[in-house]
Amino acid sequence: MPGKSLTILKRLFVALIGLTLLAIGIAMIVLPGPAIVMIPLALGILASEFAWARHLLNRFREPLEHLRNNTNHK
Repeated sequence: MPGKSLTILKRLFVALIGLTLLAIGIAMIVLPGPAIVMIPLALGILASEFAWARHLLNRFREPLEHLRNNTNHK
């Protein structure tokens, strides 16, 4: 049982930190700050434990990779 409690505690900690950073990043969309950096960072933290965050991170990453590949060839 102690192993399961530790796993739940780790997921809770990751969720708390990740969701807090995600909320700050979303607020930075309208407030001054680097939202474009904070949101992927928060999703990266959440993606270490949650599949939905991994999916969102991949959806966010694909257009950026496409943009980066297009700017390197010009």
